Amino acid sequence: MELKQTGLGVLLLVLLGSCSAQLPKWKRPSPHQAQQTTGRGPVQQAGARLPVQDPVSGVLVNPADPLSVQLKQVVQGPVKKLTWHFPQAPEKPKQPVVNFEPRQPVSTVSVAADCGQNSVYVEVKKDLFGTGELINPSALSLGGCAVTGEDSAAQVLIFEAELQLCNSVLTTTADELVYSFILQYAPEPLGGNPITRTTGATVGIECHYPRLHNVSSNALLPAWIPYASTVTAEERLVFSLRLMTDDWQYERPSNQYFLGDLINIEASVMQYNHVPLRIFVDSCVATATPDTNAAPRYSFIENYGCLVDAKLTGSTSHFLPRVQADKLQFQLEAFLFQQQSNDWMYLTCFLKATLASAPTDAMYKACSFTANRWTTADDDDRVCGCCDTSCGFRAEASASPVAGVWEFHQVMLAAFSVL
Repeated sequence: MELKQTGLGVLLLVLLGSCSAQLPKWKRPSPHQAQQTTGRGPVQQAGARLPVQDPVSGVLVNPADPLSVQLKQVVQGPVKKLTWHFPQAPEKPKQPVVNFEPRQPVSTVSVAADCGQNSVYVEVKKDLFGTGELINPSALSLGGCAVTGEDSAAQVLIFEAELQLCNSVLTTTADELVYSFILQYAPEPLGGNPITRTTGATVGIECHYPRLHNVSSNALLPAWIPYASTVTAEERLVFSLRLMTDDWQYERPSNQYFLGDLINIEASVMQYNHVPLRIFVDSCVATATPDTNAAPRYSFIENYGCLVDAKLTGSTSHFLPRVQADKLQFQLEAFLFQQQSNDWMYLTCFLKATLASAPTDAMYKACSFTANRWTTADDDDRVCGCCDTSCGFRAEASASPVAGVWEFHQVMLAAFSVL
């Protein structure tokens, strides 16, 4: 019995050895590798652990190596996609429809004549066009003859001449003799500047003999045309220069003006992603072409915010008291260039903004000439003390914030015409 058991054991060992010998070489354990077997676990290498492929990145990493763990974290990248982007500039709000009717020109009766037996007597109101703008007596003539008298109380200019003088023209008909005169007004530049606030005019005057005297004059209808502006933004600051209605509530729908009108203009800056700002109109010039250096050229705001038009021409142009820091309003009395055949006029203004908390000074101000003195649209008239001299020198313009100041060149195109 013992011999049978021994024979069976030898047979099993032979079979196991034969199976082991038939294994492929790549499946055979290396004789140099030390293996250990636990109760139920698989046989594993006693040395360093094998690299493992990361399921997310696909990179082979060694769990035992700290650098490979860090590499795994880097390769994985951000968990959430970034959604931040630069803010967009705000859109200009659309204003409601404004019920606006432009003022129509009104004929004036400003010339009167009396024909005597040997002479003609003519009276001309100094407010020739009925706009409130008084004419200069030296710009008015009757057939080349100058004014002979003036009634200061009535603001009337007087001509008196014999019928055969002052380039009169005699016309003879079957029933009468007619003496014709030409009353001519040729406006002169205001204050040495190439602008006028009245247009030239010619009025015919006739004296009829021996029938009833008849004097007639043509209606004077001065008018203005279009005024347009551009709006530009830079460095997240949006500047604008707009024509406004008489109550300053809306942008003016009409761009037609007449001589003697006050043009309401509002400069503003949109405070986008900035602390409160205060806007100034640094300078403005008017030209007959888009070229700011072209002639004729009239500078009506200069010296860092001094509105000099009123002082140069005696107009009523002025800044209004400031209501909001980011808005500045001013009125400009309408004008024309003398002897300018082109109906278009261009205005170019330079706008700048500062921190609203910064005080005004000689470089940042809005000054008007009223009642024979300079006053500011803000709170300290002393900043206007240099308007009659020089308030400093301009540094190179910049559109970037420098020491709390943002500067920007704003071009506004304006067109006027006499109808």
